[in-house]
Amino acid sequence: MAKEETFIGSIDQGTTSTRFIIYNKKAENIGSHQIEFTQFCPHAGWVEHDPMEILESVRICVSKTIDKAAANGHNIDNGLKAIGITNQRETTVVWSKSTGIPLYNAIVWMDIRTSSICSELEKKLSGGRTHFLETCGLPISTYFSAMKLLWLLENVKKVKEAAEKGDALFGTIDSWLIWNLTGGINNGIHVTDVSNASRTMLMNIKTLNWDKPTLQTLKIPSSILPKIISNSEVIGRVGKGWSFTGVPISGCLGDQHAAMLGQACKKGHAKCTYGTGAFILLNTGEEVIKSQHGLLTTLAFKLGKDAPTNYALEGSIAIAGAAVQWLRDSLGIISSAKEIEDLASKVESTGGVYFVPAFNGLFAPWWREDARGVIIGITRFTNKCHIARAVLESMCFQVKDVLGSMRKDVGHRNEGRNEKGEFSLRVDGKATINTMLMQFQSDILGIRVVRPSDIETTALGAAYAAGLAVGVWSEKDVFSNEERMKKDKSFSPVLSEELRKKKVDSWIKAVERTFDLADLSLYGGRRVSRVREMGVVCRFGWRLGGCDCGICEPNGRLYHLVSSIQKHHTHSRILYNIIQRTSHSNWKDVEEQMGSCRRNLIKWGIRRMFG
Repeated sequence: MAKEETFIGSIDQGTTSTRFIIYNKKAENIGSHQIEFTQFCPHAGWVEHDPMEILESVRICVSKTIDKAAANGHNIDNGLKAIGITNQRETTVVWSKSTGIPLYNAIVWMDIRTSSICSELEKKLSGGRTHFLETCGLPISTYFSAMKLLWLLENVKKVKEAAEKGDALFGTIDSWLIWNLTGGINNGIHVTDVSNASRTMLMNIKTLNWDKPTLQTLKIPSSILPKIISNSEVIGRVGKGWSFTGVPISGCLGDQHAAMLGQACKKGHAKCTYGTGAFILLNTGEEVIKSQHGLLTTLAFKLGKDAPTNYALEGSIAIAGAAVQWLRDSLGIISSAKEIEDLASKVESTGGVYFVPAFNGLFAPWWREDARGVIIGITRFTNKCHIARAVLESMCFQVKDVLGSMRKDVGHRNEGRNEKGEFSLRVDGKATINTMLMQFQSDILGIRVVRPSDIETTALGAAYAAGLAVGVWSEKDVFSNEERMKKDKSFSPVLSEELRKKKVDSWIKAVERTFDLADLSLYGGRRVSRVREMGVVCRFGWRLGGCDCGICEPNGRLYHLVSSIQKHHTHSRILYNIIQRTSHSNWKDVEEQMGSCRRNLIKWGIRRMFG
């Protein structure tokens, strides 16, 4: 009789994609599936996601992964013991308790529409920007969920009315997923974990409860908030309609906290995850350290109801891998992200070019919402290879800024040092496969950079949390990682101290050039003006062809036609992706990719709009 296998599943819901990974008891990946989803940018600085599309992406990834693992001979149905969830933090969703339908798109963590709300609060409150710092560890910023929730309550009629009627539920993406996975409108469980709650600005980081004075000051009703739980405990079981019905959900962490656990970061260890942004966290153990140098005080993890709480210092970088996507999607310099290393390696340096990706301002340690992106040092000698290399190096310089602040905050403690007294940085995330990037990171930091054999440590951390709760692993299994570390790749600095200092000084000059640029005219030129002039308002109130998002402009009326239908008919949301993958001017290409139901729906939309 074959020995029964043991598996843990991990839902990794990120900013641009969703994945599901299944791990065996040795914490080895035995099957996975990943898909990207739509980024909506309705105005400059605004970034939104469709919560229903995110939910659907999870459903697809789970089903595909289970099929792949089963095809490889694994008995997933009997062996899957628990599910862990990790997610993009701060991204805010409000939905109807009675219908389960989102009342507005999810407002993404990097969205800066709440700048005016933040400014008003800073002027109004006695403590200014740091008014809530003592309780939540965070400054007033567009980054955090509370500001996004305030905007929704003040600007979206459906949200305000639902909150007044007691029908609104608020949550970050973890809450949205868990509620739907555990039944939705049929008694779905409304919870969030301590790590995600710590990023809302609403949780007291010492009591780990919602802070009543903060709620009263911001006039946020406590009735819409989820219950706060630890990172590792049985939350509930997956409801009907999913490929893993009945399996317990027993782990939940925000993505950066999950990466810390996946990297087995104990007190004193630092890690950096390179994704859409980059996030550096230093585990400070049970000690709450207040930063004096632009960092955030946050939770690391709490591995059980009665487990001690580990805290962390964090430096958040808004744009890292997203800058590579910008080269690909907006400038067309590369056709895929993996091409950037080859392109950048064709030159030995940036040729004096520095790129600061302050697209929506700068996060730690600068915290300048008025900053905007710049490329400086351009000459006739500059080509796309120099630009590509400057984009890669910008990630490393930003990490350098954060680690410099981190070292100042922790003073002479032994943080981040190994048994030989050497300081090192643990790294993970998709961008770390870029060897050039990792070597430059080591060079500009002047320390060793360690890349694990499995770079997807975010998903692994969520799996660890789930496995700990159901007894698949012990904390010793998770944190005694000597065998795994033997497979890690290390990068050591080769750059001279003199050249390192020159590069860093030049970078600081470039950063200073980004300040006070938010008021520059964002739009101009004949093309955009022409699009605005031809704008048509449909019966649903959408302006066809007149959007400022930079995506709709070249796509014309067809894009907004589908968007209009999508907005008012939930089941047609997938049409957006069909349109995105086809020629916007070729209606036959679109129809060929639609079934009769979708074809009839879009034709119905045309009749409703244009009579």
